[in-house]
Amino acid sequence: MLSRRTSRAPLVAASLAVAVLTLAGCDSDDPAKSAKASGPSVIAPGKPGEAAETLSAEDAVRQRAEDDSPNSADFAYARMMIEHHTQALKMTELAPEQAKSGPVKQLAARITAAQAPEITTMEGWLKTHDGEKHPTTHQHKTMPGMATEAQLRTLRAARGKAFDELFLKLMITHHDGAISMATDVKAQGNNLQIEEMADDVIAQQTSEINRMRGMA
Repeated sequence: MLSRRTSRAPLVAASLAVAVLTLAGCDSDDPAKSAKASGPSVIAPGKPGEAAETLSAEDAVRQRAEDDSPNSADFAYARMMIEHHTQALKMTELAPEQAKSGPVKQLAARITAAQAPEITTMEGWLKTHDGEKHPTTHQHKTMPGMATEAQLRTLRAARGKAFDELFLKLMITHHDGAISMATDVKAQGNNLQIEEMADDVIAQQTSEINRMRGMA
């Protein structure tokens, strides 16, 4: 003979199923809940010369899938990141002769190996998308993480342990700035390739920051 608990199991399951269906039906009839389920509104930056617009999260995803034409944030990111990476390479090229620590020299080589090709990729992206037709204005000092000329002079003059310490300090700050820029363009840009490049910057430079902090 089946126990009382076992015989009641199908009835409990059926009741739960009815409850779930009932709740689902209520939710579908509730405009507020439906709106909440579709996600918050998104401010989508316009293309160069166009105003931003407010979209639902669903529409923003659909529009992004249909049209990933670069906007002003994408062009600005590519130009600024080329300059940002270029300064990093100027710093890493000093390490082979001036660093004392083997790990610091190896880190500098890895940064060079990663960022030099990224510069080439971003330059190619700008050429492909007629970047010269979409000028952007930015100032060196507005880019987060950039070393000052005075800091670079001090780094060029440093040797041994003093170089290692200053290099790590400046490069951690430099990487933090790059991550900030990449995070901004992921929120404000529209081009999928730029977003993928920004994702790579965030992943790679976060890893390197953690490594450098362990070396500092």
